[in-house]
Amino acid sequence: MSLGDGEVKLEELSALLAEVRERVSAQYPEGMATAETPRGHVAVALADLMPLAHARDAAQAKMAAIGSVNPRRGGVVNGLIQSVKRFTARSLNWFVRDQVTFNREVMVCVEASIQALNELNHAMASLCAQMTSTGHLGDLRAHWNAWRVNWEKKLAANETYFLRAAADLQTSQQKRAGELEQRLNETQRDFSKLVQAQHTEYLAALEKAVNEVQQKLWGDLDRLKGEYERLIHSELRLLRQKTAGLSAAPAPAPVVTSVPAGEPEFDYQKFADRFRGPEEYVRRNQQLYLSYFAGCRNVLDIGCGRGEMLRDLRANGIAARGIDLSAEFVAYCRSQEIDAQQADLFVYLPRLADGALDGIFCSQVVEHLPPLRLAEMMRLCAAKLQRDGVIAIETPNPECLAIFATHFYLDPTHHKPVPPALL
Repeated sequence: MSLGDGEVKLEELSALLAEVRERVSAQYPEGMATAETPRGHVAVALADLMPLAHARDAAQAKMAAIGSVNPRRGGVVNGLIQSVKRFTARSLNWFVRDQVTFNREVMVCVEASIQALNELNHAMASLCAQMTSTGHLGDLRAHWNAWRVNWEKKLAANETYFLRAAADLQTSQQKRAGELEQRLNETQRDFSKLVQAQHTEYLAALEKAVNEVQQKLWGDLDRLKGEYERLIHSELRLLRQKTAGLSAAPAPAPVVTSVPAGEPEFDYQKFADRFRGPEEYVRRNQQLYLSYFAGCRNVLDIGCGRGEMLRDLRANGIAARGIDLSAEFVAYCRSQEIDAQQADLFVYLPRLADGALDGIFCSQVVEHLPPLRLAEMMRLCAAKLQRDGVIAIETPNPECLAIFATHFYLDPTHHKPVPPALL
């Protein structure tokens, strides 16, 4: 290659590089990429590839000039020199072959770096363009901020309104609760007055009804009493008529009883079996008296009858004996190995020493006594009892009107009911 050819190639290469520089400068003026953002105009500095391109061009020019640039004038001497250079170059080709290859690869790497940087600049420019195209997002954010401010104001206003409404509602509820409580209290007072009035009316009506029932009951009792008395007197007359014709016989040893002279004997055992009930029934009813005689050592059962109480006292280890007017009852008790004897209490008690007894039991007896003799019986019992002795007297309670309509007048030997206060 001649010097003239080398100069032509250098000029073409320089023109090509100048054209590339112009294109890059036209596309990226002043080496900047700009973008419009919500915060204003933003410029991004692009990588300046010109120094790298100049270095590449210089290296390529140097490589192209190797073996072709001849600064000397032509002639025999120059030709000889060139021949020696070519011979030397061919002789050293084996030695610089790797260096040449390395230089070429370095140039390829430089070319690739320039191309990559150029693509990076294109990407930065594209990114700026996209940022410019997304400028409406800034408007959206501005609208959002404005809407948020308005929304917070409305929220504060609504919250204030809600709190006021809640306070008004609470005040109204408290007022209504007070009114309701007042009405409830008034209703309760009215209801209490109504209940009291109804209760008073009920008590008055009940008292009136009780008085009417008592009056009717007393009338019925008086009528029944009269009928029973007429029946008893009629039976007694018949008995007297039957016994009047009997011849007199020698009287046995007299036994003192409480039956008045001239009146017939009464079969009280059959009467008790029929109307008082079985022995077990009577024993169950008398169980409650046992605790009063606990610890006693000498108990007397006045009117012991079939011996129900004596049997229970003996079963509990309490020493006791009984007296009764009925010979049949006494015989029955003795058949049961119960200590009993036929005697009148007004004869038996005076024979005892004062304070001889620590317990007296008298069940269904005092109503058979004449009223004037009841006080005498109580005086005798008090005299024969020890200081801490116990006396238990059972008799139909006249304060319970039911006894007059049931069993009291069934027994013809009953005189009058005995009130508790009289005992």
